[in-house]
Amino acid sequence: MARVNAQLAVVNGRVVTPTGVRRGVVLVADGRIIGIADSAPGHVRVLDAAGRYVLPGLIDSHVHFRTPGLEHKEDWEHGSRAAVAGGVTTVMDMPNTRPPALHPDAVVAKARQITGRSLVDFAFHIGADPLHPEVLAGLDPAIARSAKVFMAGHHTAPTVFSDPAALDKVFAAAAGSGVRLVLHAEDQRLHDLLDAWRGGPPSSYRDYERWRPRSSPISAVVRVLELVRRHGTMAHILHLSSAEEADLVAAAAADGLPVTFELTAHHLSFTDADTVRGGARTRLAPAIRGPRDQDRLWAALRAGEVATLGSDHAPHTRAEKELPVADAPPGLPGVQELATAVWTGMRRRWPDEDQDTAVRRLVRHLAERPAELFGLTGKGRLDAGADGDLVVFDPERRWLLSAPDIAAKCGWSAYEGWTFTGQVQVTVKSGQIAYDREQGTFGAPVGRWLSPLDRQKGRTGNG
Repeated sequence: MARVNAQLAVVNGRVVTPTGVRRGVVLVADGRIIGIADSAPGHVRVLDAAGRYVLPGLIDSHVHFRTPGLEHKEDWEHGSRAAVAGGVTTVMDMPNTRPPALHPDAVVAKARQITGRSLVDFAFHIGADPLHPEVLAGLDPAIARSAKVFMAGHHTAPTVFSDPAALDKVFAAAAGSGVRLVLHAEDQRLHDLLDAWRGGPPSSYRDYERWRPRSSPISAVVRVLELVRRHGTMAHILHLSSAEEADLVAAAAADGLPVTFELTAHHLSFTDADTVRGGARTRLAPAIRGPRDQDRLWAALRAGEVATLGSDHAPHTRAEKELPVADAPPGLPGVQELATAVWTGMRRRWPDEDQDTAVRRLVRHLAERPAELFGLTGKGRLDAGADGDLVVFDPERRWLLSAPDIAAKCGWSAYEGWTFTGQVQVTVKSGQIAYDREQGTFGAPVGRWLSPLDRQKGRTGNG
């Protein structure tokens, strides 16, 4: 019986399963969930959830852990600690490193460098290269199932698709091989046009959102939808910022196009007024917009139009953020804050909503949907046979985020001083404690590449 073989029993929890919330005991053995029982067997290690929610390990499909080459900003030791402190047990890392991961060999080398350093499991988005669309045409899904396309440049973007013909070729190549494109959808040509007209990039944060206006991502999204319709390419548009983008993508999906989108906690939590007040701390690309846009993004979450929630965890040092406006890089840390920031926003906006309904929404977009979208087998659910990744989450806990709480290497957060509702108490990775808030401890770096390295032995060339 599964009970007899269990090595860990998570008891007294409100277990969030694919079919709803129920009372039960989650049993784990050999790194996998073996069942949900009514009681714990004897002679097994017990973790008491004390009436709190037990969630599946969360998935952040949009992080920049900066390895290799940019580890002065972030590294896998710190980034994965921030992840488990936020209930995240699986991440998907972006390719804009130094060197960038534009080729399968670079992805394999990156995985080898990370193995043994990460508390969380990891997969990669390979970088799409306008000069070599053939890489995606022959991409082995064991290397990556998705590719990042930058349609506009910023401080760490290795390649930019500003030529329509190059963008068309990469959409065609991805469609032929079943690779999902994940897109930074802003229009670089529009940025260049406006900067030339205005005499340069913005010189103050009061002007930042106007210098990088909503017309840029709207224009880019229209181009993406045209290419999806032409080629049938699967496309996932990252960090939507405006009401119009949400309307366009939701309408296209309802019309049957294979297009989805992500929302970040930052665009849900802040408005352009915060960027005027706080400057570089909330400088993002695309820019954070106004209250009307924020309301539409929240409505997209409540309606289930959004597919995934992501942190776009993109740390920079304080010194980099303090550079003049034209030189300060966009981005901020967020993998640790992601789930709690979204939960806090939901409870404030919809205080009368049934708590079980709210937590199912959080799990849907931070676990189930990213697992489905990116083919992360065994992830995103509490069910027999799934990976033994789970989170004990206190939905009522109110707490103030302060500097000592921050696990990211950069040491700062745009949410410092916020009073959050909801707190991760314990994170379990493969049946082992990865984070215990009460004890202030982290587990061992047992995270693995979800395309195992041993499958890549002897791999050379485009493989």
